Amino acid sequence: MFSKSIRRIHMYLALFLVPWVLMYALSTIVMNHRHFFQEWYHHEPTEWTLEREIPYTATFAPDTKRWIVADQILSDLEIEGSHRANGRLDRNITITRNNTVSPQRITYDPKKQTLKIENQTFRANVFLEQMHRRRGYNQSYFTDDLWAITVDLFILSTILWVASGLWMWWELKVTRKWGAVSMISGIALFTLFLFTI
Repeated sequence: MFSKSIRRIHMYLALFLVPWVLMYALSTIVMNHRHFFQEWYHHEPTEWTLEREIPYTATFAPDTKRWIVADQILSDLEIEGSHRANGRLDRNITITRNNTVSPQRITYDPKKQTLKIENQTFRANVFLEQMHRRRGYNQSYFTDDLWAITVDLFILSTILWVASGLWMWWELKVTRKWGAVSMISGIALFTLFLFTI
């Protein structure tokens, strides 16, 4: 009964992990062969296309932190969410509104009192790298925390998946020899890389 439960857990975890395993596998291919994809796009940077430029007459104290300015701008535009901000109020502030499919860049010019809103052109390799590197718990938004929780569940599930695989390997006597060869080979190769790269 216990062994049957282990096999079921192993199978259902594998099915649950399909989207994450595919995403991490494909994104790692993209990162491992970045030069190929750069050549594919002729080494040109990702394009930003202008969506609109609008007046923005909000007033901020000179010492206002850029993240406060960014929060206010995104709120006024009704596009709150995960983002990062760069720049200073005495120059320009650039806000990158994170979105895995179509990130937006909002440039606030305090002198002209304008907002320039641009959309990033979709590229599969950029999308996959962004998904791979996406983190949670560092933004105060529910979906980012939910993503982080899901990634933690993916990590836990992967550990359980490996543990259940080890259990099934040891339980089936006919697989012990070649299973041991596989595991020792993997450990040896990993150790080699650990001390040589």
